[in-house]
Amino acid sequence: MYPGHASTVLIKVAHLIIRAQNHLFLQLNSNSKVTGTKQTCSLHRKCKIKVIINEVKVESLESDTGINCDTSVGMSDWHWSLDLKNPDEENNQLDAGSGSLRMYKRSDRVIINVSGLRFETQTRTLSQFPDTLLGNPKKRNRYYDPYRNEYFFDRNRPSFDAILYFYHSGGRLRRPSNVPLDIFLEEIKFFELGEEVIEKYRAEEGFIKEEEKPLPENEFQRRVWLLVEHPESSTPARVIAIMSVSIIVISIVTFCLETLPEFKRYELLNDTIIVDDAMPKFGTPFFIIETGCIIWFTMELLIRFASCPVKLDFFKDSMNAIDIVSIIPYFITLGTVIQNDTNSQDKQNMSLAILRVIRLVRVFRIFKLSRHSKGLQILGQTLKASLRELGLLIFFLVIGVVLFSSAVYFAEVDTEESHFKSIPDSFWWAVVTMTTVGYGDMSPIGVYGKLVGSLCAIAGVLTIALPVPVIVSNFNYFYHRDTESTDDKERYHHVTSATGYYDEKISSYTSEVESDIMEIDEAK
Repeated sequence: MYPGHASTVLIKVAHLIIRAQNHLFLQLNSNSKVTGTKQTCSLHRKCKIKVIINEVKVESLESDTGINCDTSVGMSDWHWSLDLKNPDEENNQLDAGSGSLRMYKRSDRVIINVSGLRFETQTRTLSQFPDTLLGNPKKRNRYYDPYRNEYFFDRNRPSFDAILYFYHSGGRLRRPSNVPLDIFLEEIKFFELGEEVIEKYRAEEGFIKEEEKPLPENEFQRRVWLLVEHPESSTPARVIAIMSVSIIVISIVTFCLETLPEFKRYELLNDTIIVDDAMPKFGTPFFIIETGCIIWFTMELLIRFASCPVKLDFFKDSMNAIDIVSIIPYFITLGTVIQNDTNSQDKQNMSLAILRVIRLVRVFRIFKLSRHSKGLQILGQTLKASLRELGLLIFFLVIGVVLFSSAVYFAEVDTEESHFKSIPDSFWWAVVTMTTVGYGDMSPIGVYGKLVGSLCAIAGVLTIALPVPVIVSNFNYFYHRDTESTDDKERYHHVTSATGYYDEKISSYTSEVESDIMEIDEAK
């Protein structure tokens, strides 16, 4: 049979299931055969039908073109209709009139309606990916509307252009620029394009596949690990996280307050010289508070290490490295204070200089807050991903600093009151001008110097503005990736076509009273 040619055949009907409202469901047995013999049936009026049938063996097919064939045909490839003659509409009798069953070759064209926007394609295009929603006839038939002869989807219309292009191109997926990442990802999942396509899409969009973090196998160890590492796992874990954040804040506030003049200690040397005594004393309130904070940080670090499922990965984590660095200065300071009591004056001065540098490291405790702050983690990931752009920015600034500091020096070299004594002295002016800070401690006086300063400020604005969009894009990416897990928990319910309702009711129709099922006998 040629595709597209309508063929009329007569078939022996096993059962005819009749319902009201002009809906007739025709159920054929798997042993039904096309015989070419005229059949008769009775019905009260002409109506449309829907066929429920398995594949049927076609023995002799009589077509309009006079071609005979002997082949197996899938019933999903055919349309069926029932034509009735002389129905007794006045008496509404089921045994009056006769009719014939006609079978037509289904068109290869498919109409897809997406929220009112109609798309047309061919079934062989969709069948390239039989595991997808559109490529699988059984899956897409749930959305078929028999009255409009189309498949209806209440989905995002701009996204479907890319979904349909996926079938046309043989598997290439491109997100439209006007569709957000999360919405397009939901459309991919709805149309069941597959996990492989989703992973490929994530990779093309810059998503990094994160490996699942292992949990300890021991039950007690797992509970302790969740308690100190995952604040969202339970209420006690949240309480511990809040306590940890509070102690971090207390430690930072103490570090800042002890530098106030009201809390400084001074030492008298040779009865005439007063110097700042930076050597901590054991009995001071600041030292006691610092000791309490360090005890908490140390216990927290040791518990986290003891319950860690992989000890080697513990030291690879940047957060743990920050924890270690934040507590080391205390023990170095403690050792320096103890050793300072027995050393000479020269060694004490050397220890004091080292101590001031070491105590500066305490400021890194502020980064401990990033363990409990998603915002700081996203910022750190953004800076890490933008190292190339930041390096490019610094490179451009260095070029501009050297260029404009040299230019302003030679422009102001003949001016008596010039602030630019040398090119290296001009570096500071070029930096604060290009970054639009402008302290005003150094400024050009002559006309040519002011012209160079104006060009330097304009060049600085352009130089800094160029990599900013890339950094913002990286921030948006990490922000959406962080919120993706929350978005995946949401479930969206969409209205399907009316056909799905009838599909669910078909089985109930067959279980109605036997008076609704009529036997159609072969005409003599």
